[in-house]
Amino acid sequence: MSLTQLQVLLVEDHGFQRRLGLRLLADLGLTRLLEAADGFQGLELLRALPEPPDVVLVDLDMPGMDGVEFIGHVAQEHLARSIAVVSAMDPALLHTVQVMAQASGLRVLGAVEKPLSPGKLTHILSLYEAQPAGIGPDDSIHVDVEQVRKALADGDIVAYFQPQAEFANGKVVGVEALARWRLADGRMVPPSVFVPIMESNGLVEGLTTHMLAEACRWSSRWRQAGLEQLRISVNVSAHNLSGPEVADRYESILREHGLSPEHVILEITESSVMSDTARGLGLLARLRLKGFGLSVDDFGTGYSSLTQLSQIPFTELKIDRGFVGGAPDQPRKRAVIETSLDLARKLNLCVVAEGVETMEEWQLLAQLGCDYAQGYLISPAVPGETLVEAIQRWRNTRH
Repeated sequence: MSLTQLQVLLVEDHGFQRRLGLRLLADLGLTRLLEAADGFQGLELLRALPEPPDVVLVDLDMPGMDGVEFIGHVAQEHLARSIAVVSAMDPALLHTVQVMAQASGLRVLGAVEKPLSPGKLTHILSLYEAQPAGIGPDDSIHVDVEQVRKALADGDIVAYFQPQAEFANGKVVGVEALARWRLADGRMVPPSVFVPIMESNGLVEGLTTHMLAEACRWSSRWRQAGLEQLRISVNVSAHNLSGPEVADRYESILREHGLSPEHVILEITESSVMSDTARGLGLLARLRLKGFGLSVDDFGTGYSSLTQLSQIPFTELKIDRGFVGGAPDQPRKRAVIETSLDLARKLNLCVVAEGVETMEEWQLLAQLGCDYAQGYLISPAVPGETLVEAIQRWRNTRH
């Protein structure tokens, strides 16, 4: 879908501002435009539509029903495919509202500061296309444990790979293996749906082992296709940290495919490490002794970041996409990134920035001294058989 094909609803109580916004959108070539003078009218319009609009642009400061309350209803009733906040208010408040909307399950494109301009609108709407159609998760999908168990046994849950590139020269040096499950009807089951089921039913170790083996198998094929050895990142749940034999099992999988642990990084989310035990810490120590890299994933989203960094022999820190998106225009996000990078340097950790989607974000992170980028600017996660093509597209991109 091109920019001009998007269906956009503008919710703005100020008549002049609303007319100006609609005229700017029309000047960009958009024809499927909707408008509402307040939150009540916006909800009434959305509920009457046969399908949700692609983007809802919503002002925050509106009488009767403010934008925060409106967004809450939109999220609860699944009335929009994505939203963007439009306001001249404090950037810290805009960031808080965006986080709230994301936590409610909405896809948030970002914030547009008033006054509106063609450039600002083009930028925010172009982010809708940053995630290619058809690969996004459908949060309305529900599966049970038996469906998950069968999908894992039948090989329906497969590994996709998202490239990681060096800021210094743009070269792709690694990939993160991500679990993907496509149903027979083409819908994708989000990992946020099936992974918790696996964790609570003793299946997650099977998933990790499967992903590690798949990543090793593809690594061998990529080398045969002429790619240099890529480092491989695989997610590990706290439920994997069950005993010292896990480290031996992971090492054995690598050796079977001709890889050494030095080529593999195990990503551990802060939230999972928080609930860890002495046994889990012992396993992490054994993994480092064998040469595996350890990455603290989604840094800054947990509640004990500094404690975990002091206890666990991490080699890498991943800055969460929530801090990266929009950082060039949001001083608070930039401050978090700068602080994270400074801490990483003092602890001798490599840093990967997740969710890099724009050249402005790339340039900011490069300027601040980040090591690696991962995100849609480089490539979405792709099947193993198309990784070489994805890397070649990135090499040939002219920004």
